[in-house]
Amino acid sequence: MNSIVNIFKLNVKNIYGIFMAERDRNLVLIALGGNAFQSREDKGTPEDYWRNAFIAAKTVVRVVRDGYRVVITHGNGPQVGIISEWMENLKHKIPPQTLDIAGAMTQGWLGYLLAQSIQNTLVEEKLVDRVRGVVAIVNRVAVRKDDPAWSNPTKFIGSWYTDASEVEKLSKEKGWTFKKDPRGGWRRVVPSPNPYRNVEAEVVKTLLREGWIVVASGGGGIPVAEELGGRLVGVEAVIDKDLASEVLATELGAAHFVILTDVDGVYVNFGREDKRKLINITASELEEYYKQGHFPPGSMGPKVLAGIRFVRNGGLRAAIGHLHEGYEVIRGTKGTQIVPS
Repeated sequence: MNSIVNIFKLNVKNIYGIFMAERDRNLVLIALGGNAFQSREDKGTPEDYWRNAFIAAKTVVRVVRDGYRVVITHGNGPQVGIISEWMENLKHKIPPQTLDIAGAMTQGWLGYLLAQSIQNTLVEEKLVDRVRGVVAIVNRVAVRKDDPAWSNPTKFIGSWYTDASEVEKLSKEKGWTFKKDPRGGWRRVVPSPNPYRNVEAEVVKTLLREGWIVVASGGGGIPVAEELGGRLVGVEAVIDKDLASEVLATELGAAHFVILTDVDGVYVNFGREDKRKLINITASELEEYYKQGHFPPGSMGPKVLAGIRFVRNGGLRAAIGHLHEGYEVIRGTKGTQIVPS
């Protein structure tokens, strides 16, 4: 089996023998991009973060009003990079921490924003009786030490840079690797190994049964590797939140998996005059476009791959669209809708 086929293997079922029962049609996992909290245009102030968190919260609460149970995941690319830069700039005073610890810090930061925004929106909409409450958990996700991603960093983190000389200087001084972001400019990239297990999946299931809205797998989860005997150790990486979200959605038996980001759907020939938006598409058709190289690995690629995996693993529908059209994307009227072949 060649490498391009290996990408689409059904991780959870193949490795653990977990064969999902009929999917829960009232359960949706919503994955929010880290750029949804802080776009290129934002300065990253608390006001920016709260404004963007409340936009996401309004979408979540509309879905709750429709009778769905909800799990929210989120990215942390800009934020974990910011924390990493803070630590680097202050290392002469304060010992810097590792990327897994920085990832855990972002789970508290962004999880708090989301939990409070959703809770307060429930109060405003007089829907607090629909749920037990909102909880954000510190969540670990397992990756493999022999993953080839360790030698090919692709995950964008941190700030955008437009000055090539500044990028070159930072590369030499700090030993960082930079790549061009499809959204524009250069950004630091770090390893992003493939996730295969959510360590706290059973905890999330229990919270859902008890009626909670759950924020989990923040920033793709805290990256840990499993050693002989079951011991877990943190590793220097940032897991892609879309791939980690698919793992969790599949383990939970969710019927619907929705990725909300800063573009309105999946395009072929993106950035060209002949670009074309994919609206309704089967996983098999989308897989062909993926193999043709239409989706960059550090941008739309993981989102598309996560959608394909979710449907291949038994999910009823995956969708990718803009945060500001989140409700319509979830309801199936906007964005790119991915269905079984």
